[in-house]
Amino acid sequence: MNFLWTPSSHFNLANLFTFVNITAGLMATYFITQNNFVLAIALAWVGGAFDIFDGKIARKYKLSNEFGVQLDSFADFLSFVLVPVFLIFQAVYASQLDPVLLVAASVISIYYVISGLRRLIHFNLNTDMEKVEKYFTGVPTPLGAILLWLVYLTNAYALLPASIVMVLMLIIGWSLNSKLKVRHP
Repeated sequence: MNFLWTPSSHFNLANLFTFVNITAGLMATYFITQNNFVLAIALAWVGGAFDIFDGKIARKYKLSNEFGVQLDSFADFLSFVLVPVFLIFQAVYASQLDPVLLVAASVISIYYVISGLRRLIHFNLNTDMEKVEKYFTGVPTPLGAILLWLVYLTNAYALLPASIVMVLMLIIGWSLNSKLKVRHP
């Protein structure tokens, strides 16, 4: 079991937490295809919890390595970019928009996915595994996902129409690569 505490191991404890995040994201995607949005959201939150702990474990036990950084970004892309966009597309856009607005929603969804991917790649290229900055520049993808979940919920409770969801997704997508300063927890 030494591999759990070995920084160079691809299966160290921090990376195992990241694998759980990936598993939760994949399962959430499946449940979105089944229109089981409540379970999909619950799984996304499970992934989020494991995302918080993988970094804390990596820093506390000095398990950080380049593989873990890349793995974490892949998990973030799946759980905090693809899953919330897919959820909103399936639960809001596909069921509430006419064909013309659905094309616009598709473009906005693709913009969000590209923005999230760009943010994660930029973060990886400029990260120092040993150092945690006081502020993020731009909205981190987990926070972007939380904002999208809130947007989804306001639509699910009939407080926001799908057209406003589109505008908010566009704004949140922009914020991922903006100059906004967000305090690191």
